[in-house]
Amino acid sequence: MPQAPRIELHPVSQRVQVHVDGKLLADSTNALELRERGYPPRHYFPREDVRMDLLNTSETTTHCPFKGSTVYFSLGDNKDIAWSYEQPIEGMEAIVGRVAFIGEGSAVQVV
Repeated sequence: MPQAPRIELHPVSQRVQVHVDGKLLADSTNALELRERGYPPRHYFPREDVRMDLLNTSETTTHCPFKGSTVYFSLGDNKDIAWSYEQPIEGMEAIVGRVAFIGEGSAVQVV
């Protein structure tokens, strides 16, 4: 039996929103859900559905061998609450420029 892929992308047909400290930061009916083995599912929002005017680019960067290099964003005292793959690796082009947010247990609420 073949092993499931490490990463799967699924379009999300329902509305997905991100609220941070009561502010609506993202609202989309065009998000992608990224499922990666060993991690909780994440929603990747098109930039036009994210209040980028409220986010500041962080100095933090990371690299995932399965997705590529990231740029992080902060909102006031909420550091590195979102990230984006500006140049994802081959096979992950669908998430280029999309924005994902950290999950539960923080100031971020995905509804």
